[in-house]
Amino acid sequence: MSQQATPATSGLNKNLLILHFTVFIWGFTGVLGKLITVTAIDLVWYRVLIAFCTLFLYFKFNKTVFKVNRKTLINLVLTGALVSGHWVLFFGAIKASTLSITLVCLSSITLFTAIFEPIINHKKISKMEIAAGLLIITGIILIFKFETHYTKGIIMGLCSAAFASLFSIINARQVKHLEAPVIAFYELGGGVLWLSLFLLATGGFSNFALPKASDLGYLFILGTVCTSLAYVAGVSVMREFSAFRVALITNLEPVYGIVMSFLFFGELRLMSIGFWAGALIILSTIFLFPVAQKQVSKLKNR
Repeated sequence: MSQQATPATSGLNKNLLILHFTVFIWGFTGVLGKLITVTAIDLVWYRVLIAFCTLFLYFKFNKTVFKVNRKTLINLVLTGALVSGHWVLFFGAIKASTLSITLVCLSSITLFTAIFEPIINHKKISKMEIAAGLLIITGIILIFKFETHYTKGIIMGLCSAAFASLFSIINARQVKHLEAPVIAFYELGGGVLWLSLFLLATGGFSNFALPKASDLGYLFILGTVCTSLAYVAGVSVMREFSAFRVALITNLEPVYGIVMSFLFFGELRLMSIGFWAGALIILSTIFLFPVAQKQVSKLKNR
């Protein structure tokens, strides 16, 4: 007799599907970043502003209460600095190297999360998670060795991954007592605030690039579907998954992104053998880690 899925299992499977769909959408953001002609920081400013306004209209239309206390507001706005910093570095890396290299560097989020999450949450560091992260870093070193003319882009990609790891861990804690759209709203609002202050301090608004007509549609898709919708979905699944589990699945973003970069830009011909060797190590680690984790768990329970 076949066993029926329990409500808990069904909920877990649903969240897993949502996470995979979200990662697929994130994979498409790199393509949009390559197509949009404004600078990285201008692009992110437009992105977070559109996403922030979209969520505000959503709350007003649905008459949703989104007030939070002062302490929570400060925490979310500060986290917005990490979110906007991650995106600026991400799009900067794309413009300084290639979409494929940036997406593979983003895979280092696994190692960063394996280190940061236990420290922030006062838990024991998992040797298995560290091993998985080190394998991914090995893959990145192979890419770095053979693609040294993209050094700036690789460094920016790694820093972007570190920022993403930190705000994912913070959000995994916040989502325990706040709704995902509320978290996204204030963090994206914080992103607009910090980027605006940076542009004011550096005189960036005097050279601010107005988007071309061809960019407007891409920016709208980036701000609504790829940011407000995907960000809310990505935060909401953290009720069920640890930050490391989310980071591990997020590493499928390079798979989707590299396929898209081939379809849109033909970048595969630009990549060396070292790139593909490193990418193979990274993707193999992503797929084999859950299998190894399950086997170790079985051995411990014997």
